[in-house]
Amino acid sequence: MNDKAIQRPSAENLYRDELERLIDWDPGPAPPGWKMSPFAVEKFILGDDELGIQRKFVAQRELVTRIIISLATNRGAMLIGEPGTAKSWLSELLASAISGQSTLTIQGGAITNVSQLLYSWNEALLKSAGPTPEALIPSPVYQGMMEGQLVRFEEIARCPQHIQDAMLSIMSERQILVPELGRENGVLFAREGFNIIATSNSLDQGVNAMSAALKRRMNFETIPPIRELQDEIEVVASESEKLIRLSGVDVKPDAQIIEVLTTIFHELRNGQTLDGRSTDRLAATVMSTAEAVSVAHAMGVHAYYYRNGKMEMGDLVHFLIGAALKDNKDDRRRMKHYFESEVAVKEGAHWQAVFEQRRLL
Repeated sequence: MNDKAIQRPSAENLYRDELERLIDWDPGPAPPGWKMSPFAVEKFILGDDELGIQRKFVAQRELVTRIIISLATNRGAMLIGEPGTAKSWLSELLASAISGQSTLTIQGGAITNVSQLLYSWNEALLKSAGPTPEALIPSPVYQGMMEGQLVRFEEIARCPQHIQDAMLSIMSERQILVPELGRENGVLFAREGFNIIATSNSLDQGVNAMSAALKRRMNFETIPPIRELQDEIEVVASESEKLIRLSGVDVKPDAQIIEVLTTIFHELRNGQTLDGRSTDRLAATVMSTAEAVSVAHAMGVHAYYYRNGKMEMGDLVHFLIGAALKDNKDDRRRMKHYFESEVAVKEGAHWQAVFEQRRLL
């Protein structure tokens, strides 16, 4: 028996207590096949202090409500946005609250044939007993339809056109034909609770344009970056602390380091400082909240093993380089200019400690 901890628990395992609490509290009603009402799903995602529910996603309530209602209809939901805006995390939260599981997932870039999307066969059973229900290997879509659960389709625009076309009957007719099984078992009809929640990267949409017919069968919602700096600081602090803990490390993220790190990412992503001055955006890197969380996570692990458990401001630029400066020489110049024009004039000893590390750029 493997006694090693799971590196990355699913949302339904990570927040099991909250989900159970919401189900017990939920005044309902819940759509057919759902674990809880849309109202309770919204609280699970956006949080509720009175119920002790943590906020897990930062967005306007109206946006989250529209997505939830879309999933309660026969139209799927398509989440579009820049990398690092937590589209996949939102889809995972929705699936865990609505279906009680979030693991029925398809990666669009990994699918090359229709059998991967729908179903395949156990060759040994197929040869010995022919096409039987026992020999059929269900895909996540097949399983979601059979069990009435939400299916997550990551980067759907990366699928070849014929894969997207195969989704049309699923979205419209809510059925999968399995002619090998004959008339009695040859059609799988979707159960209540089944739907598709897809994501697509607005900056890197792959080599395949999304089918216009498939677009008509889904409601589109754009997931924007976090607008308010304080909201972003709270997300970076809470998410990095969670990841540090999952790494088996006992380090509390330093508040000033989180503030400086998040501010740098926020300003470079927006191309504007907090006081309204224009600054350069980096060309090769999306300065997303998710990237900022990764930097804080790495600094926490580094602090545990190399700094006696205390994160130090002098280490920030070392980790910033790895996340923000990829292989683009112009970005290094832009970062230097940002430090010399903006970081240099920010008030506080913590900002000056970071400015002193500009020689590393």
